[in-house]
Amino acid sequence: MSIIDELAKLGKMSEEHIKKYLLMNTSKEFEEVILYQINTGGKRIRPALTLASCLACEGDINEAFPAAASVEIAHNYSLILDDIIDHSELRRGKPTVWKKYGLSTAILVAVHYRESATEALNDTHSPKEFNRIFAKTLKLLIDGERLDILFEQAGRRDEPYVVQNRYSDVGFEDYLNMIYKKTGALIEASCVFGGLSARADQKILEALSSYGKMLGYAFQIGDDIIDLFGKTEKTGKKVGGDIIEHKLGNAVVALALQELEEKYRDKLIEILRKEKISQDDLDEAINIIKNYSSAREKAEKLRKEYGRKAIESLSILPENKGKEYLVKLAGFISIRDF
Repeated sequence: MSIIDELAKLGKMSEEHIKKYLLMNTSKEFEEVILYQINTGGKRIRPALTLASCLACEGDINEAFPAAASVEIAHNYSLILDDIIDHSELRRGKPTVWKKYGLSTAILVAVHYRESATEALNDTHSPKEFNRIFAKTLKLLIDGERLDILFEQAGRRDEPYVVQNRYSDVGFEDYLNMIYKKTGALIEASCVFGGLSARADQKILEALSSYGKMLGYAFQIGDDIIDLFGKTEKTGKKVGGDIIEHKLGNAVVALALQELEEKYRDKLIEILRKEKISQDDLDEAINIIKNYSSAREKAEKLRKEYGRKAIESLSILPENKGKEYLVKLAGFISIRDF
C-alpha cells in the first residue's frame, strides 16, 4: 500500500466527524446541498496529517478528531471559494458547487463550512488556542489567494482592485510568500493541530510547524512542475493550466523568467498577457521554458530540498507509526508525478 493510500485510510477515519459538524444546526432540506462538496471526494490528506501528527506525539487519536475535521472542512471551504473565483465548472470530475446549485447558494455553503469548522474546534480541549491558530491560518490563506489573483497577467478586467494592483513582475521570494499563505499555512496548521491535540510541548509543536511549512513548499512546487510537465492520463488535468490562467505564480515560470534571454522572456510574458491563450501559445510557452531555461531542474532540486528539510524537522520526535507516516509522505511529495 502506498503512503497516499495509507494516509487516505487514516484520513477517512475522520469522515463521520466531518459530516457531524457540517450537519450541526443545518436545515433538513439543506443537508444534501451542504454535503455535496465533501461527498465529491478527496483523499483527506489534511485530516490525516492531524491524526498522524497526534500519533507521532504519542497522543490519543480520539482527541484529534475535532481538529482533523476542522482542517478538512476549511480545505473544502477554500475550494468552494476558489471555484467561484476561477469560474471553474468541474472539480473531481463533477460540477462545482456554484455550477450545480448557483452562485448565491455556493456562497451560503462556503460560509456554512467556515462556521462548521469553528464548531468542530469548540470540541477540542483548548478551543480558544485552536481557534486563534485557525483564524490566523484562514487569513493567511485568503491573502495567498489574493496574491495568486494579483500575479495573473490578464483577465478580470471587471474587477477594479485586481486591475489596479496586478503585479507586473513576480520574484521567487514573492512566489514563496504566496504559496506559503495559500497552501502551506493550512498544511502547517494541520500538523500543529495534531500536536496540540496530543498536548505536546512547545519544541515539538515548533518541529511540526516547520515540517508542515516545508512540506507545503515541496507540495506546491511539485504541483507547479506537474502542471507544466505532467501527463494528462496520470493527473486528469490539462497540461499548462497555469499558463492558460495567465499565472506568474508558478515555480517553474518564476524561475524561467529569472534566467531566460530577453527575447524569450519577453515572448513568455507576451503569451501570459494575452486575453485568450491558444494551444499554439501554450505549446510555445512550454517549449521556451523547457528548451531555453533550466527552470524545471531548479524547481525539482528545490522540491527535494524542502522535502529533506521537512524530514529533518521531525528528528526531535520519537520513532513510531505516526512519525513514519510523516516521513514517508515527505519522501513521496519530493518525487510525485501526479
